[in-house]
Amino acid sequence: MPDQDDKNGPNGHETPDSAAQYIATLTQELAQLARRNGLDTLSYILEMARLEADQAAKE
Repeated sequence: MPDQDDKNGPNGHETPDSAAQYIATLTQELAQLARRNGLDTLSYILEMARLEADQAAKE
């Protein structure tokens, strides 16, 4: 996981917010990759995971 100093908790450990944001970023990239390669259902599922992760990061 990339270093995200401003979002890490005590002792540099990840927080639920930073983990959710990281997952949102990864799933967005994976959804784009799936879409470019005609994997429409997989792209949709990954996009739903991204939306869920974005929502979790905002809570």
